Amino acid sequence: MAASVRRRARTNGTVQSQPLIAVRDVKASSGWYRQLLNLKSGHGGREYERLLCDGELVMQLHAWNAEEHPNLTDPDAAPPGHGVLLWFETSDFDAAVRRATALGARVLEGPRINANSGLRELWLHDLDGYVVVLASSREHGRLWAVERRELRRRDTGSRARTASRR
Repeated sequence: MAASVRRRARTNGTVQSQPLIAVRDVKASSGWYRQLLNLKSGHGGREYERLLCDGELVMQLHAWNAEEHPNLTDPDAAPPGHGVLLWFETSDFDAAVRRATALGARVLEGPRINANSGLRELWLHDLDGYVVVLASSREHGRLWAVERRELRRRDTGSRARTASRR
């Protein structure tokens, strides 16, 4: 079965997301995201920016009304990012939280542990009002799930011992 999956993957190609958001000030937003996520500029400029991590594209920023893109012409047509969450998984969640604090980011929620995923999360607004979610790595979620099971096991055992002493 693995060979057939590989074959299909080869014939279908690969997919990589390349999110682009429209912002009022590309330079300011670039600085904000570079500091928050520890990214590098891959383009720079007043109308367009590519933000990279280890040479890989993470996101793009585009100035409102800079070109004839049909969806990038009226920043007041809807609330920023209506229905969109910019979700970033980071291997150093604590450092990302410190950077968010240093930026003075407007925190919406957290840091907290998401009960469904077991990941630590911080929800905040960027300079344009987009909702940004920082999440700990999946590896942390797997470790947390193991720790949570162990704590439940210990708690259950402790309650059983207490009940038997009565």
